[in-house]
Amino acid sequence: MIFDSHAHYDDAAFDADRAAVLAALEPAGIGRVVNVGANRASTEASAALAARYGFMYAAAGFHPSDVEELERGEADMAWLREAAKKPKVVAVGEIGLDYHWPEPARDVQQKWFAAQLELARELDLPVIIHSRDAAQDTYDMLREAGGDALSCVIHCFSYEKEMAARFLDLGYCLGIGGVVTYKNARKLKEVAAYMPPERMLLETDCPYLSPTPHRGERNSSLYLPAVLDQIAALRGCTAEEIETVTCENAGRFYRL
Repeated sequence: MIFDSHAHYDDAAFDADRAAVLAALEPAGIGRVVNVGANRASTEASAALAARYGFMYAAAGFHPSDVEELERGEADMAWLREAAKKPKVVAVGEIGLDYHWPEPARDVQQKWFAAQLELARELDLPVIIHSRDAAQDTYDMLREAGGDALSCVIHCFSYEKEMAARFLDLGYCLGIGGVVTYKNARKLKEVAAYMPPERMLLETDCPYLSPTPHRGERNSSLYLPAVLDQIAALRGCTAEEIETVTCENAGRFYRL
């Protein structure tokens, strides 16, 4: 069974055929999917999808690009607290830091990243971390918030092997998806070959980051076999072995 640990089926890219795409997943061997929130609307939509589909679960959180939605402070955090308590919400996320773009300002991102990490600790939920061009600050803030006392996955991992080792030393998981199939993804290929298999989560981040040979198309969990094949080739094992271990890992991480 394939477990897609990070998807966005609420995205507008699926508006025309969402029901048909989701109906195709289980027959194709996709046994579980976590649909991940990025703001208020997507958190609500993720919980609704989880309520409708037995194989789907949800995460509640504000992506660093959307943290300005938390401008009401305690009122918005109170809303997120209740959203994270809904049935089948299994994590806080995706939350973190994204320095690729100049806005929101770094201090704003850091403020709400810290607040959402504190909420995850309060509710004893695992955390889905978004980190882009912000490796050191992400690591430092996670250490400050609890370090190895937190249960985290660094989603869509994009840093070098040395940074991977630091996150792995904290006991965290790393999310590996379609990027590992790209010819220019040397760093990620090294990480996928190096990391302990019990810390690897399989993900799509769909509709984004489709694997080769589907690069440029809308991504879905149906394309995960291409990711499994690439990881297996890098590690010198079978795709079935990677499928089994990543499914077990995601079940353990999300406490399912």
